[in-house]
Amino acid sequence: MVPGRKKGKVVHTKDASLAVKKDRASLIPSDDREVEIVPEEEIELEEEEVVLESDAVVEEKGKDIVEQLTPKSSSTSVATYDPLTAYIQQIRRYPLLSPEEEHELAVKYQEHGDDSAAKKLITSNLRLVVKIAHEYSAAHHNLLDLIQEGNLGLIQAVRKFDPYKGVKLSTYSSWWIRAYILKYLLNNWRLVKIGTTQNQRKLFFNLHKQAEALKAKGIIPTTKALAESLDVSEKEVSEMQQRLGSTDLSLAAPVGDEDGKRTVQDILGSGDPTPEEEASREELRALIREKISEFVQTLHGRDLVIMRERILSDNPLTLKEIGDRYGITRERARQLEKRIYKKLRQYLEQELGDKVKIALGLEK
Repeated sequence: MVPGRKKGKVVHTKDASLAVKKDRASLIPSDDREVEIVPEEEIELEEEEVVLESDAVVEEKGKDIVEQLTPKSSSTSVATYDPLTAYIQQIRRYPLLSPEEEHELAVKYQEHGDDSAAKKLITSNLRLVVKIAHEYSAAHHNLLDLIQEGNLGLIQAVRKFDPYKGVKLSTYSSWWIRAYILKYLLNNWRLVKIGTTQNQRKLFFNLHKQAEALKAKGIIPTTKALAESLDVSEKEVSEMQQRLGSTDLSLAAPVGDEDGKRTVQDILGSGDPTPEEEASREELRALIREKISEFVQTLHGRDLVIMRERILSDNPLTLKEIGDRYGITRERARQLEKRIYKKLRQYLEQELGDKVKIALGLEK
């Protein structure tokens, strides 16, 4: 017998595969089947030696099993909530539609205004929005913002979709999704919008691309070359290059002094004219008023009335009133007014030179 171990007996019964008799008072089954308890004197014992492990060994093995079954605790065991992952898992619940189902739902929405049909069309294409938004993820740090704008484009696409054109909704809606995402990027690229006109939007999206294309052809991408290739003015190209090459700066940002009392706003010019500039402008305005008075003395008849009672008056006559007074149409009165403006412009340029800026609403 091994030292440190106990000796026992093995008991064979009809209903138990194995039982160990430890203290001859009870039987312990080796599995879940029932064990028939019989008087001790009726049990035939086979003299077999059973080696039972000591309590210390059993306890040590039990610890190993517990460690294997217990999840290992660590600082990263607590799962963080990711809104993007949760959203993607949620939209996966909506099944994709077959072409026949898509056409049927689109017809229901277009002809009957079935909102439930529109909802199915939208939810079945939410994964398409995520895919397209990923294409622009490098331009914006928050992908969920792009997905949200793309979803608005998808809703607009469902509203405009015509199921009788023979085009899939996914193909048609991709244009709307991209349009809404691009518009969002353009409006949020800077705190101050930089794409307020059609040409500015063209430059925003194509300036860098066109410059690289010119470089590939061996052409230096000068302002003139870019303006000609994009069909815009050189001034617009220069302005967009400056805007894209600069960053936003707060007027309250401290500059210069270490104590931070001076800000960007303090060092910017106020834009107000200097006393010398104001005096020069006032002198020019007085000279223009004098020349206008001289010009009025050269007019006669209807031209004089139009000049005094419409162009120079604080309460000008309307073209209809002038027409009724002289029995002419409004269009003819407008032509007379335009002719007087032209004469005035020519007179002032002759008297004061080409550098005079006329502030009377004249055509340049």
